[in-house]
Amino acid sequence: MNIRLSNLPLNGLRAFEAAARHLSFRDAAEELAVTPAAVSHQIKALEERLEQPLFERRTRAVALTDAGLLLLPEVSQGFQTLQKALARLAVRRDDNILMITASPSMAARWLLPRLERLEQCHPELEVRISATNDLIDLERDQVDAGLRFGWGHYPGLHVDCLAEVDLFPVCAPTLPTEEKPLRVPADLVHHNLLHDDSWVMRNDTIPGWDMWLRTLGVEGIDATHGARFDNAVLTLQAAALGRGVALATSDLARMDLESGALIRPFEGCDALELDLGIYFVCTHEALERPAVAAFRQWVLDEFRKSA
Repeated sequence: MNIRLSNLPLNGLRAFEAAARHLSFRDAAEELAVTPAAVSHQIKALEERLEQPLFERRTRAVALTDAGLLLLPEVSQGFQTLQKALARLAVRRDDNILMITASPSMAARWLLPRLERLEQCHPELEVRISATNDLIDLERDQVDAGLRFGWGHYPGLHVDCLAEVDLFPVCAPTLPTEEKPLRVPADLVHHNLLHDDSWVMRNDTIPGWDMWLRTLGVEGIDATHGARFDNAVLTLQAAALGRGVALATSDLARMDLESGALIRPFEGCDALELDLGIYFVCTHEALERPAVAAFRQWVLDEFRKSA
C-alpha cells in the first residue's frame, strides 16, 4: 500500500490527533468545535484511506490500535511544528510588539517605573506585561522574554544574570520608639514580623524570617507570628504603614528606601546573601529578533546603572 500525504484528509488527521490525545470522540469534538458525529465521520474517512483501523470502538470509550499508536507521535509533532511556524509568522507581522513576563512585584516595582525610559530609548517597541508568579513556558505561551527571580536553572533558554539578591529587614521610620527600639536584631522580639508568602511559589526553600534569624544567630524570636501576604509589594506597603518589620530585597525596596518611606534599622549587619538572583530569559530563537535583542540590552543597561 502506497500512502501519500496529499491523499489524506487534513480534517481527518486533526480529528484523529485530538481524539487520540483525549481518547474520546466527544472531547475531541469539543476542542475542534464540531459534533462527535463529525469527528467519527472524519476519522472513519481517514481509516478508509489508510485501509486500517486507528481506534478500537468500545461501548463507552475508544482505544488506539497498534496503527494508531504508531501514527500519533508523528502526527502530533507535525501539528506542533505547524503551530510554531504560525506563531513565528504572527510575531514577524507584529515584530515590535513584546510580551514580557515578570512577577507582580517585579513588574510593579522595577519594570513599570522604567517604562518611560524604555519608550524614550526605543519608541518603536510596544511592551505588553504579563504579571504572574507562575514559571510559564515561553515558547508554548508565545512570550518573548521574562524577568525571573530564582536559582537561574532554566534549561534550553538564553539566561543573563542581572543581579544577585540579598535579604534585609525594613520598616517605617516611625516604628522604632524609645519603648520598642530597633537597634539590634534581638529587638525584633518587641515587633510584628511581616511575611511574604509569594516566596512559596518560587521554590520549596523559603528565604524568610526563620532563615534570616537563624543565619544571623538571633534566638528567642518566634519566626512564625505576624501577618502574611502573597505579594511582596503588599508586604512592603504594610511595613511602610507601620504594621511591622518586613524582609526586602534591594530591587523591590529601592524606591521606598530612597523616598524615606522605609528604613533599614540594622543597616550594616543585616543583609543575608542568597543563592538567588534576578534573571533575563528568552528562547535562543527569540533573541535573534531585533526587538527582543534591544529589550535585553536595555534591561542589562538599567541593572548596571542601578548597581
